[in-house]
Amino acid sequence: MPHSYVTNLMYCTFSTKERFPFINNELEPRLWPYIGGIARENRMKALAIGGTRDHIHALLSLPATMSFAKAVQLIKGGSSKWAHDTFVKYKKFGWQEGYGAFSVSASQMSRTIAYINNQKEHHRRRTFEEEFIELLDKHGVEYDRQYVFR
Repeated sequence: MPHSYVTNLMYCTFSTKERFPFINNELEPRLWPYIGGIARENRMKALAIGGTRDHIHALLSLPATMSFAKAVQLIKGGSSKWAHDTFVKYKKFGWQEGYGAFSVSASQMSRTIAYINNQKEHHRRRTFEEEFIELLDKHGVEYDRQYVFR
């Protein structure tokens, strides 16, 4: 077979630095599209981007040669720099050091997109911390709870 055919769907979530509520009604409508542009420039497809004031969720389709870590690095670094350069009042904007990344099967893509698009409603009932622990448990990720949010 002379070609490679790959589906590489990644669901990721990470919070703002110290979970500060930077992502307000002014920043959000510009930040999500900007992140989509970062994805496009790096041969990723942003299938869904959403979140709340203190964190983001994204479903990305990655090229076969890109790692999850590289994808998150490009998005976090590029969006932080843009926020600093574009908005004087967001000079302290930043993302937390870590992230959660989970593979998604093609059969769960529409369900994952719906979940991301419903973040504001979802977080009226539960915190980011509760949601993140549930994601780790659901995906069988081993962790020590005392270190997850440090």
